Amino acid sequence: MVLDSLQICQWHPPEVSVFSCSMDPYMLAFALLIIRLPAEGDASQISCYNDKGDTVDWFYLYKLPHHKSRIEGLQYLLLEKRSEGWVDGRGPVNDSTGALARTMGPLYEADEIGYILYNDQAPHTGKPTEGDGESNEDGHTKGVVLFDKERGFWLVHSTPHFPPSKAKGQFSYPSTGVINGQNFLCVSYPLERFQTIGEQLQINQPHVYDCHVPPALASSVPSLVSLCGQGVNVSATDVSSTAANRSVTLTSLGGSQFISFAKGASFKNDLYHAWVAPTLQSNLLVQFWQRSRGILKSDCTLGWTVLDIAQLAPGQRFTYKATHDHSKWAVSPGPDTSSGAAVAAAESGRSGGWVCVGDINRDEAEELRGGGTVCLQDPVVWKAYRTAALQCLSCKGDISECDTALRGAGWQ
Repeated sequence: MVLDSLQICQWHPPEVSVFSCSMDPYMLAFALLIIRLPAEGDASQISCYNDKGDTVDWFYLYKLPHHKSRIEGLQYLLLEKRSEGWVDGRGPVNDSTGALARTMGPLYEADEIGYILYNDQAPHTGKPTEGDGESNEDGHTKGVVLFDKERGFWLVHSTPHFPPSKAKGQFSYPSTGVINGQNFLCVSYPLERFQTIGEQLQINQPHVYDCHVPPALASSVPSLVSLCGQGVNVSATDVSSTAANRSVTLTSLGGSQFISFAKGASFKNDLYHAWVAPTLQSNLLVQFWQRSRGILKSDCTLGWTVLDIAQLAPGQRFTYKATHDHSKWAVSPGPDTSSGAAVAAAESGRSGGWVCVGDINRDEAEELRGGGTVCLQDPVVWKAYRTAALQCLSCKGDISECDTALRGAGWQ
């Protein structure tokens, strides 16, 4: 099997605490990857945080791939609610004052909090356990759920071996997440949303490698108790659930309405073409990991067009092939048409403005595994992702500009 990521970076001895990448002769040692949050970044409130240390309703974080002009492979773009588009991260993605580290901070510094850490490629433990390699029986899912008696966040991402377990005591970013592009979506929710989030995860059948639900919170989130009750580094596939797939609306703390799509192994179909596109009434351009067997080609059947992205440039920082990006996201080809000619657009399959960020690819093997995506209809987020998609694989098999490929499929 072709792995989801390439472990090209190499750690130096512990006393040095750095790593380097031998694949690039111009690459020097990277900055520390293991960084404890300083006092100024100590977040007492469980929430998504931006680079300034402010709580935010949600953010999208795009970790850019290694590039000749960005040798670290740790640069990222950030987009939060009410922003005008992508902005450059204030430092590398592992920086202790960055959005990701601030958001994850309470996991390692607070005691009586609830958390579920799941990843089909769990962090290495140093011993040969099920969690050290990719689990092919569980869902192809990656994420973090963190909450207390009032609120919390759900972080959906694409990074192997992230995050470290709570016992590690500190935030770090893995070397396996450096070379390729990665995506993160963090949304802050009130406590009452987490029962539903847990039910979605039960359908996904995640590989849970670390978790805890305080007794005082257990009655509020029985679905998360069920996920966690099986212990560490075991499958969640026997959680009682009869649904092959389910979509639900999740309203954030700030009132944004996200749609969560969760499928289990019994769904036995492509998430995007068979379900997300017809549900959203939108064609889709999809970015996913394309270095695996059985890749699903662009599909123009059943009234919907789903095109595989071939070339992209998030934030127009630089252009690269989709094979260098491990993210899993989808975007409508056109903007939201809910005003004006909405009816005509919907009837022609061109309603849009959607962006979905998730953890599952378009390939034959993952038709038979659990996974999902979380979608939002927001003009700023849509523009940020739509302008990132440059070239697509047409349904005829050639690569061209995405708009050209869409016209070739009959969409004007």
